[in-house]
Amino acid sequence: MEAIENILGSASSLIWGPPLLVLLVGTGIYLTFRLAFIQVRLLPYSLKQVFSRKHDKKAEGDISQFQALTTAMAATVGVGNIVGVATAIVLGGPGAVFWMWLAGFFGMATKYGEAILAVKYRTTDANGQMAGGPMYYLEHGLKARWLGVSFALFGMLAAFGIGNGTQSKAVADAMNMNFNTPYWITGLILMIVAALVILGGIKSIGRVTAFFVPIMAVFYFGAGLVVMITNFSLVPGAFGIIFQEAFGFGAAAGGAIGAVIRYGIARGLFSNEAGLGSAPIAAAAARTDMPGRQALISMTQVLFDTLIICSITAVTIVMSGAYMAEDVEAGTLTATAFGTFFGQTGQYIVGVGIVFFAASTIFGWAYYGEKCFQYLFPNPRLLLFYRLVFVAVIYFGATASLDIVWLFSDVMNGLMAIPNLIGLLGLSGVIVAETKRFQNKIKEEKAAELAAVPAVEPSND
Repeated sequence: MEAIENILGSASSLIWGPPLLVLLVGTGIYLTFRLAFIQVRLLPYSLKQVFSRKHDKKAEGDISQFQALTTAMAATVGVGNIVGVATAIVLGGPGAVFWMWLAGFFGMATKYGEAILAVKYRTTDANGQMAGGPMYYLEHGLKARWLGVSFALFGMLAAFGIGNGTQSKAVADAMNMNFNTPYWITGLILMIVAALVILGGIKSIGRVTAFFVPIMAVFYFGAGLVVMITNFSLVPGAFGIIFQEAFGFGAAAGGAIGAVIRYGIARGLFSNEAGLGSAPIAAAAARTDMPGRQALISMTQVLFDTLIICSITAVTIVMSGAYMAEDVEAGTLTATAFGTFFGQTGQYIVGVGIVFFAASTIFGWAYYGEKCFQYLFPNPRLLLFYRLVFVAVIYFGATASLDIVWLFSDVMNGLMAIPNLIGLLGLSGVIVAETKRFQNKIKEEKAAELAAVPAVEPSND
């Protein structure tokens, strides 16, 4: 067992080394410039689309655009937002947060590109539902089915690890630590709840996440906001530390600027999954008239995940100063930080946050894994088998030791990213063309709105 851990550990370090991180961030930078900073130019329009109640019921798709966004957010807003951020600060110092923000900014362009390709190249499967994602735009857009198969295989395997077993373990740990709940009870309850959601397919998952994700995000964000407001005098200093140490000046990582950059970028990308290729699978199910519209909505996922929710964790930790303790542990750092301001209540807040975040990740990744499985095994009769196995693994994950599964998941996630990034770069011309087509559509819509407004006749008075 130890030998397997060593092999997986070496493979994870190799795959998630500087070349892949450079490729991930570089793809985001490349798309940012090719799309003329679309994450800035069209962000107001994107947010308007997210919160708009209007949607085209006649457009193709299985779920609403908002449900597609919350399904993707359910998968990404997870333990990484709490423990992952703490890990970046422990290993790279507070300056890692700046690089996490930077990776998130460019990751918005990557997420946009993934979603626009997912909707453009989506198809209808044997069950009459939408199917899309990297495997489809690699096969039909890039004409490289072998890359599509590779992505689907790695994605299906990753779903059982990072999207299932490790998340159920995080829920069980949090329940046991905060409420002394036995692991087997948590595993059983979580398995039953997940079965009720997952066995209903994407429409069931979409309905649950559309209700569930906003509540859990507002709960955690609200708690962090209270910390900042009630301790406002500490906020400027926290941001000052983050920016100062971002470039190795007195860094907590011993001035190791390489560690600051590496862990900030790696944890940021691990949290929002920009470039990983998972979120476009959900985007492909959206009911939308044009790829560009859903792509703009999907782009905001990184904004909410990294630039807002992860920032709450990061700033709270830096404000507390808990990261400077000699025996600090990433797994408990966020709880300790919130406990500094709220006492025992703060630890409960983080514990509940982990439970909700991790549970939601299971729902989102269940759909990702399912679509990867269907791509590899199109027979509709096998779908129920996959769902049942996925649900069963939830109980196993909650009650077993999963050190190997974490390492295995890291490897699979990295291997997923490689073919997806090849597809994004190879199809960047398509992304640009579809963007121009959609921008023209926006202009037409604005012109139609102006034409529909009745002219005000001048008064005779």
